[in-house]
Parts: sequence; C-alpha cells; structure tokens
Amino acid sequence: MKKILLLTTISGLTLIGCSSSQINMSMGNMRLISSSAAPQEVMNFANTACMNDFYQGASFLSKAGTEYRFKCVKAEENEILTPIPGTSIPVAVTGNK
Repeated sequence: MKKILLLTTISGLTLIGCSSSQINMSMGNMRLISSSAAPQEVMNFANTACMNDFYQGASFLSKAGTEYRFKCVKAEENEILTPIPGTSIPVAVTGNK
C-alpha cells in the first residue's frame, strides 16, 4: 500500500509541472484532486494518474469547490468511465494492427 501511495504521489508531482492540479488523497482506487484548472484538464489529469496506477481510467464521482473526487476503474470490473459533465474521456489508441 505504501508503494502505491508513493508511486501515486510521484506521478502526481510529475504530472503537475506548471499545472494547478494536485492529488490530495489517494486511497485504494479513490482519488481526491484539488485543482483550479478547467474541467477537461482535470479529467485528463485524473485519467493519466489512474492509468499510471494500472487502471483503465478515472470515473468522476463528485465536485465540491475546487476538489474533485474520482474512482479509478479496472476494465475487468465492468464499470463505466463517467466524465465530468461537459467533458470527455479521450479514447486510448491500441497498437494492434
């Protein structure tokens, strides 16, 4: 568990760069992201953070002020990815040809 939290923190810090998004809490498959960025940027940040933790992507749960709650989803759990209202989830391109 500590390894996952460390990886999440490191990947979050790497992704932040000059952005105004940061992961405040990462517990299991739940993520609390604090951000003043545009909703689409937050959705992209959440998807990237979840994919870096070996999930399919992020599913939006709720928003309170500048805090967004997401659930990281695995493909085999038969859950759907829910975007922030008014945003989209980018389609992953596979290398199968």
